Amino acid sequence: MDVRAVDAGGVFIEIAEAGSGERRVLLVHGFTGAKDDFGEAVDRLADAGWHAVTADLRGHGNSEKPATEDAYDLELFADDLWALVDVLGWERFVLLGVSMGGMIAQVAALRHPERLDGLVLMDTSSGPPEGIDGSQLDLGVAVAREHGMAILQELQAEHAGNDPMATPASVRLRAERPDWEEYERRKFLASAAAMWAAMAPKMLSQDDRLDALAALPMPVLVIVGEQDRPFLGPSERMAKAIPRARLAVIPDAGHSPQFENTEAWWDALASFLQEVH
Repeated sequence: MDVRAVDAGGVFIEIAEAGSGERRVLLVHGFTGAKDDFGEAVDRLADAGWHAVTADLRGHGNSEKPATEDAYDLELFADDLWALVDVLGWERFVLLGVSMGGMIAQVAALRHPERLDGLVLMDTSSGPPEGIDGSQLDLGVAVAREHGMAILQELQAEHAGNDPMATPASVRLRAERPDWEEYERRKFLASAAAMWAAMAPKMLSQDDRLDALAALPMPVLVIVGEQDRPFLGPSERMAKAIPRARLAVIPDAGHSPQFENTEAWWDALASFLQEVH
């Protein structure tokens, strides 16, 4: 796997890639994530004959971090994706997005559906996720703006018992991988405070795209962990609304099925990619 920085329409984005050829797939991480979330998958996809690329979104990881909140929006993230694939010279490809990355993937797919051979929407929603308590959101935004991500991380750690993303699968993952907590902390602290302050409210107040998604013409795989409560219902509705979509519910997994039940996640993705091509 090679890592390099590219100029995606004036925003410097760091990517990791492996493989070559005409079968191409772009993997997009979620809110406060990083390209590392698909590092293992990139190498495995390359071994299966794909040119696989994953990127740190703007405001994340090692990519450029604009300092103002107006530099962050689902549409702007989608701009970056299309600029990136143009730099890569890709005319057609498969797009996968997880969580916020899945929301970005929807916006991107609706913009240029003719350029997608397939779309994978993973643990995401067409509108606001379900069951997320926004009562502390204003506090989180204020902390991010005034004190930065380290203090926000400490605040979230104090309220970890109320985390809707906490599942039996995530607890098991932490027990199986002692470095997991530090891995998550490192990604969070590498995220821009302006990005957090901008996107946390926008994800909870966004308009629902479900009716628009019903017009997508390409094959679509909707993947969701069976324990991922905020996204299970939305995933079921997207799979039902999109004409060429199918749903894969990953057992014994929550919001990160590529880590929590890797083989079941891989089997669902690999079978879809094989059918696409």
